[in-house]
Amino acid sequence: MWIIFAIGSAVFAALTSILAKVGIEGVNSNLATAIRTFVVLLMAWGMVFITHSEGGISSIEKKSWIFLILSGLSTGISWLCYYKALQIGDASKVVPIDKMSTVLTLILAFVFLHESFTVKSLVGTILLTAGTLIMVL
Repeated sequence: MWIIFAIGSAVFAALTSILAKVGIEGVNSNLATAIRTFVVLLMAWGMVFITHSEGGISSIEKKSWIFLILSGLSTGISWLCYYKALQIGDASKVVPIDKMSTVLTLILAFVFLHESFTVKSLVGTILLTAGTLIMVL
């Protein structure tokens, strides 16, 4: 089932980039990010209440709060950078560089989470990096 959600994520991320590039024209990138974030906030809390998950808030441990807050800050900074780059650059160049987060995630998962980094992971990382450079140059 995870693969269906992963494909959905990719499809909607692609739509996000195209819709944002059209929508950001003539709009301050920080304001555009705030509008997008507000919509995401409404959707996320809507899903919490639709699925009756709000009761789990009290059982979240301090460590989880800290890392979820740090993740949120990282997401916010990422979105601010992404919208500014998208506003001043071509989507066809900005998006591949943004997706280099896949390569960085693989490396960080290996270093900090001690996940396995196989020959297959190495080859994939090299190919993703090379493909991004080819598309951007």
